Amino acid sequence: MTGLRYVYAVCRPFKAPLQSQLTGVAGDPPRLLVHHGLIAVVSHVPERDFAEGPLHAHLEDLDWLTETARAHQGVIDALTVVTTPLPLRLATVFRDDSGVRTMLEAREADFGRTLDRLTGRVEWGVKVYVEAEPPGDDAPAKETAAKATSGRDYLRQRSSRVRAHEDLWQRAEEFASRLHESLSVFAEDSRLHPPQNAKLSGAAGRNVLNAAYLVPRAVSEEFVELVDRTKGEVPGMRVELTGPWAAYSFAGEKP
Repeated sequence: MTGLRYVYAVCRPFKAPLQSQLTGVAGDPPRLLVHHGLIAVVSHVPERDFAEGPLHAHLEDLDWLTETARAHQGVIDALTVVTTPLPLRLATVFRDDSGVRTMLEAREADFGRTLDRLTGRVEWGVKVYVEAEPPGDDAPAKETAAKATSGRDYLRQRSSRVRAHEDLWQRAEEFASRLHESLSVFAEDSRLHPPQNAKLSGAAGRNVLNAAYLVPRAVSEEFVELVDRTKGEVPGMRVELTGPWAAYSFAGEKP
């Protein structure tokens, strides 16, 4: 099959086979391109969609982008089952196999160091959300003012709500800090990402911890059990665990 070369990831040689029915971007099964001690996982994609001009236009198409990202992630997930992949950016494309080999040659030392650091490890994501608001915090200000018998009464109620809100956030921050400290014991590295915007993520509640952990496969079960034990520990807090993933958050050089 002719076409451009779409590169999903770089990894070390591995023996276990990929899923027999696995297809990648544009429906083409991924294959392994060997170069020295590295493997690039590639598939063929059509120029009509992945040449520079069409690709730029497609990246503005949410439906196309979602479908491509899903196929890309499917290959990365399959690789994560059998080896430690170093994922490349979505829509990393080269003209031919020679272009891929040139890229591997130029970045061989960096790829090698990163794979040495990540081999035998996976990424787990942990998020903590505050689900509950302080009692009465959702009452409209006008309604509260109407119930108050005086200006002093209104200010007292207002002050009480502010203190309840501050107490809730203090408990949330303390809980997230303790959880992060406990999980870090099982992790070789971690990343604290900015809290997610609820309007963008669609997740209920307010995000107070958005962390990624680089965990050896050998202790992943203990890591997961620790997260599970914290669920429901503090009323109003929701803990979400995702993974295991390829180590996206740790693929670059250590900060």
